[in-house]
Order: sequence, then C-alpha cells, then structure tokens
Amino acid sequence: MDFEIWSFILENLDASGGIGGYVSISIVGFALISFITKKKLKEKLKPIYNKWTFSAIGSLLGAIPGCGATIVVASLYKNKKISFGGLFASFISTLGEGSFVLLGASSEAADIKGNITAYITITLIGLIVGFVAGFICDNFDISPKYEQQHRFHTYNNTIETKKNNHLSVLIDKVGFYSIVLMSIFLAPGSIIALWGGSFDIISNLTYWVSIFLSITCIIYYLIKRYYHKGDCFCEDDDLKSTLYHAIMDVALVVSYVFIALLITNFVIDILVGAQTFNEWMSSSAYIIILISAFIGAIPGCGGMIAVAVAYITTPGFPIEALIAAAIATSGDGIFPLIAENKKDGLIISVSGFLIAIITGYTAFIFGL
Repeated sequence: MDFEIWSFILENLDASGGIGGYVSISIVGFALISFITKKKLKEKLKPIYNKWTFSAIGSLLGAIPGCGATIVVASLYKNKKISFGGLFASFISTLGEGSFVLLGASSEAADIKGNITAYITITLIGLIVGFVAGFICDNFDISPKYEQQHRFHTYNNTIETKKNNHLSVLIDKVGFYSIVLMSIFLAPGSIIALWGGSFDIISNLTYWVSIFLSITCIIYYLIKRYYHKGDCFCEDDDLKSTLYHAIMDVALVVSYVFIALLITNFVIDILVGAQTFNEWMSSSAYIIILISAFIGAIPGCGGMIAVAVAYITTPGFPIEALIAAAIATSGDGIFPLIAENKKDGLIISVSGFLIAIITGYTAFIFGL
C-alpha cells in the first residue's frame, strides 16, 4: 500500500480541526458557566461535617466537564474545606478535557449520538464510583497524614513567565484571536453536523479552516507551553481571563487530539492494517482495558484525550476501556495537588488506577 505522508498529515489535521470546532463550543460554554457559578460556589461552600456530604460534593464537582472543578476542589482540600474522601471522589468522577472530545464528537466519529450516550453513561458511573470511593475513605478514616508544604500558591496564583517584547505580545494576540475566529466559523457546521447535516457549499473552505485551526492550536500551545514557561492553573478573576484560559484549553485539546489521531491512524492503517487491528481489538479487550487505564492515569489530560479519540474513531473500541481511562484520569487538578503534597497525589493516582481496572473489568464481565 502506497503511503503519502503529506496527505496523511493533512487528513489528520482536518480531523483534529473538525473535532476542535465542536470542542471549542463545549469548552467556552462550560468556561462561561463556571465563571458565573464559581464565585458563588466558593462563597457559599462552608465547612461541613457529614461524611457522605463531602464525597457527594466532590463527585458532583468532578463530573463537571473540563479540569477547572478538580483544581477548585484541590484548593478546597488545601484550605481544609473538603475531606480527602471528597478530593478522591472528585478525581475519580472527572473526565478532564476528554469530556469535550466526547461531547464534541465530529463527523469523524461513527456514531455521534452514541458518543454522547457514552459520555452520559461514563459520567453516571464516575459519579457512583467516585461517591462510593470517597465515602469509604471518609467513613473509615482512610486518609494520608496532611503535610502542608506551602507551595500551592505557585498554582493558585500563577504568574506566567513571559518575555515582555513586542513579538511575544503579537504572537499571543494573533494566536488567541485566530483560534477564536476560526472556531466561530466552524461552530455552525459543527452544530448542524450533530443532526447529520453539512454546508456543502463551503466544504472546501471548511476543510482548510479546520487544517489551519489545528496548525494554529499546535503552534499556540507549544509557544505557551515552552516559550512562556509554565502552565497557568490560576483561578479566573474576570471574563477576559476566563476566555483566555478557555482558548488555551482548546489549543491543548486540539493538539493532543491531533497527536492521538496521528499515532492511532498510523498504527491502525499503516503498521497493522484495519482488518487485523479490528480482529485484535475484538480478541484482546482485557489488555485494552488495562492499557487504557494506564494511559488515563498519566498526569494531565493528554492520556484521557487520546483514549477518547480512540473510542470515537476506532470501530470496536470497548466502552469498558473508556470507562477505565475515565476513572483513572485526574485531569489537570493533579498538578496543584502534587505541588502541595506529593504523597497525596501519588495515593490518588495509584488508587484511582486500581479502581479503574476493577471498574473496567467489572463492566466488561457484566456486559455493559
């Protein structure tokens, strides 16, 4: 089989950009909702003492799409306003940025409605498993000894190290507004595609905009990640900051989606072959569940995004593997937790991984 690398790259750039059109709607929408409700939540959430309440609040916050809620819960835990069980429940129930991949499944996916159904199913399972795990921790006083390390402020009030020159400002603004404009252009097509429609008259333009959106997101993410040293996990104080962080999330998700698509499609179509891969997928579900849990447990959102992309683009990918990855992932909330207390972060990650394997295999055995 002839392999044209340029066509292969363009195809995956188009696919990741198409997903980015959906993802931007979800991320910006939930960012605005979080902005409206966050201050009220922080003002109204008082110290509580019912053990089941902590795990209930933690699991509900974790189920909010994105990583913002887990970062807030990590802050609450640091300030001793929520228990370890509540923290654990939040990290168990979160899907991180992977939720936006499922909510914004593009026409690349075989079954758009099925992916949204999968998101609802996984969210409900995460809520239940998170609540139970958190309740057990609190009810039986399973909690590591809390050790204050006074380093959380580096995440709670992060100031990005920037090179204050005109080129830096120009790149920042051009990248931000370019992603915003291209996302707005792709949004109508993304919405109508949910009902199986399309704008054929501008299909060629949409193709190239999707490609340029992917390229812009990748460049913007790399510049913000490595040129402007340090990721920002600070809390949003105003609407401008909220939108800025939302676009950063869009760039992150699209970049990881492109990498995941590139690797997945290369392995399936080039190295293995679609037919062989599908046969392997059907006969090795237990291995896939284990691998997915391991990938999901990788700190940050990249692992969960990769598994979510594999689920929506790979025929026969077991939903149980997606469940395992979702349970195992802690999203970006794990970073401020590790900065504050490495022991707690390690316990959360390892315990979440073990619960993910048990949950994934249980779901598979009972034929979810």
